[in-house]
Amino acid sequence: MVATVLNTERAVKMSVFVVRAFVRLREILAANRELADKIEDLEDHLQAHDGAIQEILQVIKRLMQPPSKRRSKIGFALPAVRTG
Repeated sequence: MVATVLNTERAVKMSVFVVRAFVRLREILAANRELADKIEDLEDHLQAHDGAIQEILQVIKRLMQPPSKRRSKIGFALPAVRTG
């Protein structure tokens, strides 16, 4: 870098500054990659849970609907008694 061409204290400091900047940039990129991976994992879990939640809601909606027809009574019905 600059310190290899110029042998001044300022050139050495600038070279160290540039190297530290690149090291910091690499750390930031690595941290962002980890965060992006975690967000992607979270999205995958949410999609799986969303499907399960949708199924549960469909079942609840079906259970909330009143029966479509009346059921016949269970048991024996006596014949009507005719008087007369």
